[in-house]
Amino acid sequence: MGDLPPYPPLDPTTYDLIIVGTGVSESILAAAASSSGSSVLHLDPNPFYGSHFASLSLPDLTTFLHSNSLPPPPPPPPPPSHDPSDFLSVDLVNRSLYSSVEITTFESSILDDERYSRRFNVDLCGPRVLFCADESINLMLKSGSNNYVEFKSVDASFVGGDSSGELRSVPDSRAAIFRDKSLGLQEKNLLMKFFKVVQAHLAAASSTEIDETAVTITDEDMESPFVEFLAKMCLPPKIKSIILYGIAMLDYDQDNAETCGNLLKTKEGVARLALYITSIGRFSNALGALIYPIYGQGEIPQAFCRRAAVKGCIYVLRMPITALLLDKETGDYKGVRLATGQEIFSQKLILDPCITVGLESMSSLTDQQKETVRVLVPKAISSKERVARGICIIRSSVKADVSNALVVYPPKSLFPEQLAAIRVLQLGSGLAVCPADMHVLYLSTVCDNDDQGKAALLSAMSTLIKPQVPENLQSESVVENDPAEAKPTVLWRALYVQELVKGEFGGSISSASSPDGNLNYNEIVKSAVELYEQLIGGEELFKEEKTPEEENDAGAENED
Repeated sequence: MGDLPPYPPLDPTTYDLIIVGTGVSESILAAAASSSGSSVLHLDPNPFYGSHFASLSLPDLTTFLHSNSLPPPPPPPPPPSHDPSDFLSVDLVNRSLYSSVEITTFESSILDDERYSRRFNVDLCGPRVLFCADESINLMLKSGSNNYVEFKSVDASFVGGDSSGELRSVPDSRAAIFRDKSLGLQEKNLLMKFFKVVQAHLAAASSTEIDETAVTITDEDMESPFVEFLAKMCLPPKIKSIILYGIAMLDYDQDNAETCGNLLKTKEGVARLALYITSIGRFSNALGALIYPIYGQGEIPQAFCRRAAVKGCIYVLRMPITALLLDKETGDYKGVRLATGQEIFSQKLILDPCITVGLESMSSLTDQQKETVRVLVPKAISSKERVARGICIIRSSVKADVSNALVVYPPKSLFPEQLAAIRVLQLGSGLAVCPADMHVLYLSTVCDNDDQGKAALLSAMSTLIKPQVPENLQSESVVENDPAEAKPTVLWRALYVQELVKGEFGGSISSASSPDGNLNYNEIVKSAVELYEQLIGGEELFKEEKTPEEENDAGAENED
C-alpha cells in the first residue's frame, strides 16, 4: 500500500455507520443516514466517486476494467494493531465483477492522445436512463440531491425490426401515433384504443370515488400474462413488440414461456405503462419520457454524496479497507482496519458488492463468526445473473438528425438464438460526454454466459455501425451520402461482461447492489430503501425538510 497518499489518522474513530463504495445504493444510504442524524464515514478505494456507476475518461475506464477483471492479488500481511489481542482480524479481498474485457482502438491518432481522450465521460454501467416519473427522480427531489445534477431529455426511442437496420419509432403521445408513417390507419386506431383503456383503468384506480361505469381491466385479466392481454386487445405483432420492449422495457421473449426468464403479468405491465405515461410532460424541459444526466451517470451518486456531505458525512477516497474486526468472544462485528493500519469502529457496515471475505480466513472462523460475515461470502453464479455491456465511440449518428436516442432490439429480432432484448443508447456532445464531432454508443443485454452476451452485442453493432476498414476518415467522407455507407464509423470499442450482485442485509454487516441489467434505477433504489429500513428500523427515508424561508414563515405564524 505504498501508493496510498499520506493521510493523517482519521478523527473521530467511531461512527454509527461505515460505508465502503460510492455507488448509487451506497450514496443513497449515506445521504439518508446522515439526514437522519447518524454519524457516517464514507470510504472508497478508488480515486473517483461512483464505484461501478462512475463516468470515466477513456484512459481511466480502460484501467478500471482491466484492473478489476484480473484475479485479486494475495492480501498483504495486516499491519500491527495497537493491541493485536483486542479483536479477531478477518482479511478482506476484492473479487472481480468483470470478465471477458476486450478494448479496441481503431483511431489511435485521435483517441490515444490523452488530452483528447479525457474529454469523454463514459458510463461504466451503461446503457442507462431515467424515466421522468421514476422512483430515483422522486428520491432526488425529496432528498434535495437534484440541486447537484442537471438532466436533458432523450430525443427519441426506437424499436429495431431486424438486421436490415429498420428502426420503428416508439409513440409517446396521441400526436406521435398519428405522425408515425410506419403504422397503418388500423394499427394507429388499435394502439389508440389500447392506450385509452389503460389510461381509463389508471384514472379509475386512482379515483377516491367509485364509478360503476368506469372502464377498467378485469381482475382476471390483471392476473393473466401481459402478452395474452395484448393479444386480447387485437394488437398486431409489431405493436405488441413496441409495447413489450420499447415501453415496458422487458428483457425476455414474452411469447415463449419456456425460455422467458420473467413472464410479466398484466398488472405489472400496466404499472410499467403508467410509469411511461406519467413521465411524459412531467418536466417542461423534457420532450419525452426519458432523461439523462449531463456529464454522465456518475453525477447521480455524486449528487447524493454531496447531499450527505452537507449533512455531516465524512468522505475519504483512495482508502481501501483490508480487514474486519470481530469480537473474539461473541463474534460480533466491531469495526474495520484501513489500508493505513488504522482501526475504525462502527455499529453498522455496508460494503461494495466486490468486497468479500478471503476463503483462508473463513476456514478458521467459528460458526458464530461465519454468521456475522455470511453476506460477504461469494455466492455461486447461477444462470441469468450476468449482463454483457458494450461501449462504442462513433463518428456521426446511427439515426440522421437525432443526437440522443434509445434503440431496443426485441428477442429474436436480430438472429434466432437471441434470447433477450438488446438495448442501445446513443448520446451526443450536448450532454458533455464526448467531443462535438462524435457520439457514445452504449449496449447491453442480460445473458447466461460471456460468449452468448458478447455475440448478441456484436450483432447489434454490426447492424448499426459500419465495419471498420483500413481507410482514413477523408476517404470515407466521399461516400457519406451512399445509403450503403451511411452507417457511422467506430473509433473505439469496449466489450465486457459484468456479474449481477444483489444487495443483502446481514445485521451489522450488509452488502450493496451492483449495477443491474435494467434501463433505470428503480430496482436499485428499491433495494437501497429496503436496506435503509432494516438498518435504521423503519424510519422514513429523507423526512420532508423545511427550507430556511419555510421555517421563518412557520415561526412567524406561531408568534401570531
